[in-house]
Amino acid sequence: LSIFDFHTDFESKLNADNRWVKMAKILDWDKLAAVYAKSFSTTMGASSIDARIVIGALIIKHLEKKDDRGTIEIIQENPYMQFFLGFDHFTDKVVFDPSLFVTIRKRLGNEAFDTMNQVIISGALGIDTQDDDNEHNGKPDVKNESLDDMENNDLQTLGKSQKELPNKGKLQLDATVCDANIKYPTDLHLLNDSREKAEELIDKLVSLLKIKPPRTYRRVARANYLNIAKKKRKGRQIIRKAIRKQLGYLNRDIKYIKIMLAENDFSGSLFTSKDKKYWQTIQELYRQQEEMYRTKTNSIAHRIISIHQPFLRPIVRGKDGKKVEFGSKINASLINGFTRINQFDFEAFNESVYMQQQVEDYKKLFGYYPELVQTDDIYMTRANRAYLKEHGIRHTGRPLGRKPKKEKLSRYQKEKQRKEKAERNQIEGKFGQGKAGYNLNKIKAKLESTHESWVASIVFVMNILKAMKDIFSANIKERIFTLFFIFFYQKIYSKQYLKQQIA
Repeated sequence: LSIFDFHTDFESKLNADNRWVKMAKILDWDKLAAVYAKSFSTTMGASSIDARIVIGALIIKHLEKKDDRGTIEIIQENPYMQFFLGFDHFTDKVVFDPSLFVTIRKRLGNEAFDTMNQVIISGALGIDTQDDDNEHNGKPDVKNESLDDMENNDLQTLGKSQKELPNKGKLQLDATVCDANIKYPTDLHLLNDSREKAEELIDKLVSLLKIKPPRTYRRVARANYLNIAKKKRKGRQIIRKAIRKQLGYLNRDIKYIKIMLAENDFSGSLFTSKDKKYWQTIQELYRQQEEMYRTKTNSIAHRIISIHQPFLRPIVRGKDGKKVEFGSKINASLINGFTRINQFDFEAFNESVYMQQQVEDYKKLFGYYPELVQTDDIYMTRANRAYLKEHGIRHTGRPLGRKPKKEKLSRYQKEKQRKEKAERNQIEGKFGQGKAGYNLNKIKAKLESTHESWVASIVFVMNILKAMKDIFSANIKERIFTLFFIFFYQKIYSKQYLKQQIA
């Protein structure tokens, strides 16, 4: 599709220097569509929307920081975006219903987006990608049919050449938390939200069973909650007393619901699947809060911080001003400015456990190990140090043991070490770009699967922008060099011409 083949109802043509036109040229839509097609069934369901439209709409959504409806509206108004999606003419019709975004996010997880990221990285760095069934990990392809015809000496030479691939490149590793867009969770707020949701379930059961509503004291409970919530200064004893009252109100509501369900044989059909999840969450949250109140502690395993998103967990980071974050944790790697999410989890984990796997993922992509691994000291366990030493990989971690009295390093080596340690800040900057520029710290997805897809799609968009920057900055440098060469050549030629005229 050429830009001049795009027809509009306007007199003017599209500008070839527009960012959406440029981005459409650099993306390998066929490979991205192949990744998206793997999530479909070939025998069931209706025909799907074109993969380029779906993937392009996701890119526009996160690049413009729009919600689902806003994304469809801006595509409907913008001919450049429609060209980016593969349309050959302008249309004022909606490309698809905004609710389809939820289905797309459910279908595409971190694994699918990581495969798309590999397509972007491979295209930008000139790497030949291979299918999962034929991964060679840096080894040349050998067909099974030709193995019988090869001599043993040839096989030995082949094995040596496979092992002798030199280490190359730099791998930067770090972890961060992708905060969910929820209000700050406190025990009192959580108990109040659970009580209100339990009262909604009671009202629904009363309406379905047509029975007399039980006495819930919801007005008194609401007033007690507001009396404490509105106070600017809340002492520990005041909060504890308020929590005890809310626990009592919630416990009464839970008992009422259990009695209603027990007295009806058809209780299984009274709650929808969504109501059942809320019912399970409310009971678990009450158990956790009651145990923490009874034992006078502030922590418990698998702590619920939102009844609407019970999969979210508090993750302790220990940073100034933000010791605890609420969301998902990702373990990422940065390669030549491109980011990959290697691990994704809602529970807190120690990122050093996955360092060796991240290095192996680097080798699967490039065919060789990195020459340097740049990480925090948390990654540098004894097992990881031994692994890096075994494969001849340098690292920026501090050496173990007591610091020697006399440094044996030269001035050049010290400066080199300082620069390599400072380069690790690039991955911190990448996290900052995602959070400040593309709301990586305000994930608005409500489901566990869509939360993962939301995070992965933001990283995917950042990799596309990095590829665009590299390609067009290289073109600018080439143009500057060409203009300089022409200017220099004309200057020399004019001097020679003047000399000939004078002579």
